[in-house]
Amino acid sequence: MQNITTELIPAMRQSLEEALVDSAYLMAEMVKDEVKNNKLENGQFAKNINEFSHRRIEAKISSQTKQDTNTLIYITNDKGIVLYDSSGKNVGKDYSQWNDVYLTLKGKYGARTTRRDKNDPGSSVMYVAAPIKINHRIIGVLSVGKPSASVQPYFETAVNKIENKILLLLLVSLALVSLIVYWLTLSIRQLTLYAKDVQKNKKVAVPRLREKELAQLANAMEEMRNSLEGKNYIENYLHNLTHEIKSPLAAIQGAAELLHEDMPIESRQRFIKNIENESQRLQQIVEQLLKLASLEKRQQLDDIELIDTGEIIQRLCDDKYSILKQKKLQLDMPSLSGTKIQAERFLVQQLISNLLDNAIDFSPEGSDISITDKVENDHWILIIKDQGPGIPDYALPRIFDRFYSLARADSGKKSTGLGLSLVYEVIQLHHGDINIKNGNEGGTEIIIQLPRHQPIF
Repeated sequence: MQNITTELIPAMRQSLEEALVDSAYLMAEMVKDEVKNNKLENGQFAKNINEFSHRRIEAKISSQTKQDTNTLIYITNDKGIVLYDSSGKNVGKDYSQWNDVYLTLKGKYGARTTRRDKNDPGSSVMYVAAPIKINHRIIGVLSVGKPSASVQPYFETAVNKIENKILLLLLVSLALVSLIVYWLTLSIRQLTLYAKDVQKNKKVAVPRLREKELAQLANAMEEMRNSLEGKNYIENYLHNLTHEIKSPLAAIQGAAELLHEDMPIESRQRFIKNIENESQRLQQIVEQLLKLASLEKRQQLDDIELIDTGEIIQRLCDDKYSILKQKKLQLDMPSLSGTKIQAERFLVQQLISNLLDNAIDFSPEGSDISITDKVENDHWILIIKDQGPGIPDYALPRIFDRFYSLARADSGKKSTGLGLSLVYEVIQLHHGDINIKNGNEGGTEIIIQLPRHQPIF
């Protein structure tokens, strides 16, 4: 703004000077005959200028109103002696040394700016002179002056307008810069949040960023994550799988060796049944591992749709009717909310089915299983309670570990230990939460929370 105002002052002076040049040369042509014939003092020019100086003006220029004339005019002879002065104060004075007169008499362009009061910069007057010529001979000089104060209001108005526009431009620029900074930091925040979620081993998809460099960084982080997870994944799986299949393989091998010996038919049937049971267990482990591996590899949901949770729970309970009847279990479902959520139907079915199976397995014969749901903070909450023995304190931290399983109270058998791991992966993919705890009056209470609307990345 300082640069603009610094350039504005000389620009306005140059504009004023240009107008004075035209006026000076025009009046020099009008007055040359009177100067030649020495009729200037009582001539028509002086009369016209006198009337002009007393004339009332009503001119609206921009936001300023001009009412009075403030043009100063004096005429000198070829010696620089003042022959006429519009103010009537300087006739007879020698102006031959003033720049406007001195240079004009020498055939050059003459102009000057002089302060009326040496201590007041606002009292300066700009004079522009024009030669009065007869047959190409200079016989005098006409100089037109204009006080700088006459154009000061226009200058101040222009400066105020410039200041306002620059202020507006500054505010707009700040707003645009703020938007750009927010846009850039938004991507950085998304990338930071993604890195923190990866650190917490959460199921999150790589954010889609518009900035090329940040997008490349996000993809590089995702590739590094997959590489590291892949290595650890294989090591953990091989270790857990090797440990888990030792028992059924040993049982199958032992039973097979014994079958080579002669034994009663009842014993032979028992060992054959043992081989079948252990083979089925191995098959269940393989099938559950394939499902779990497929889920753990995914970072986001694929087939999201609006599903009715009440309809899914009711259908799953109907499917398990025969098992419930066999154990004389009673399902207590006061009234399901029928909440609709965005989710993958198949995965939610697997999730609820595994939790129901778990509750059925650990429920004593003739007991009740309670199923309730509600909506809270835009989350669907499902609560499943059984009246089983509960979970030992030492087992609670490992409840979602692969292959970790507790013996059923009625049979003493263990499951594959992959069901709750699969449940945990489904919960993570849906950006939900699960809490398993022992009830105040015994049994186990499982609480899951799933958002009604899946976030968009």
